[in-house]
Amino acid sequence: MKKITDFFWFCSGAHVGTLKKYPTEHNKYVGIGATIFFTALFASLSGGYAMYFVFAGNPAAIVFAILFGLIWGLAIFNMDRYIVSSIKKTADTNRQILQATPRILLAIMIGIVISRPLELKIFDKEIRQKLKSSYLNGQRAKIDTLNKAFTNKYSLELQKFQELKNEKDSLEKDINRSRYILNQEVFGDKTNQTSGITGYGTYAKQKEAVVNQKIERLDQVRADLKQTDDLINTRKNIEGLNSTKLFNEQQLDSLANVAGFADRNYALGQLSFNPDGSRDIDTYLAISFISFLFILLECLPVFVKLMSDRGPYDVALQHVEEVALHQSESEKHHLINVTDNVQETKTGEETEKEKILLRRRVKKDLEELD
Repeated sequence: MKKITDFFWFCSGAHVGTLKKYPTEHNKYVGIGATIFFTALFASLSGGYAMYFVFAGNPAAIVFAILFGLIWGLAIFNMDRYIVSSIKKTADTNRQILQATPRILLAIMIGIVISRPLELKIFDKEIRQKLKSSYLNGQRAKIDTLNKAFTNKYSLELQKFQELKNEKDSLEKDINRSRYILNQEVFGDKTNQTSGITGYGTYAKQKEAVVNQKIERLDQVRADLKQTDDLINTRKNIEGLNSTKLFNEQQLDSLANVAGFADRNYALGQLSFNPDGSRDIDTYLAISFISFLFILLECLPVFVKLMSDRGPYDVALQHVEEVALHQSESEKHHLINVTDNVQETKTGEETEKEKILLRRRVKKDLEELD
């Protein structure tokens, strides 16, 4: 437990030598340090998960995710540690709040950043379904756009194809009807269109000639129709219309698996809306509460430091800092006086070179103190 306590003291940014003298302050800074540590841990997991999607499909994706997660977690840890340790409890309440305000704003931004990738993982199943619907609707819109553009571009060919098709259908019906009338004429059925004379006579030959003419026209129309249809299919292949089809379930699963961070983030935002565009309150609140939880977790060390009373450690730390500052100023003035005395007491026996070296050494000491 001593090692864990020392580690959390280090995480809190406290001056361990001074803190050990005041047992009543130990637990407070253990709690602050633990909060900072677990915030950095969540940030590391969040950053690693986000980086995993950036390199999704790459064999080294896991290595990049772990490396970036460690770097991101250490960066957040260092920033939180500085934010908490820089708030001085020796100042008055208004000054503490003024000091903490920019740090709280920064903590809110960090909380939003680290919460988003974890939200993507929590709502992974819903995001996949939303992505599949989005990809399917996008493909359908693409096909509709291609069809509309093709129709506008080849309107004459399509109109000719439709006219030939209508003529073919009309000729086929007309030929069937004419053949029926021809059979009635040959077998002597009396109607308003037949003579009623049995046999292959003059009227039958006339009707057969009409049928043959219609058959010849039908053959010509069919040939023209096939030629026009081949031309239209060739144009569709060139325009990519035949090769563009709706995705099947397997293709949609593959696309959802390789979706990038931006697509998944967009899908997560769309989960808060119903298909009719209205707000889905339940999903919106669920996503928002997760964000608020991480924002609160990130701001918690600052809030704990602000809400805690001024303790003996804070007073002792102020005293240590004032003593250190006073000693630094005293040594600085002492070195300045030594420099002035050296310049005044040097005799003619010393060379100019020795004076320059001495002044440089004194100047270097002053810079180190500053």
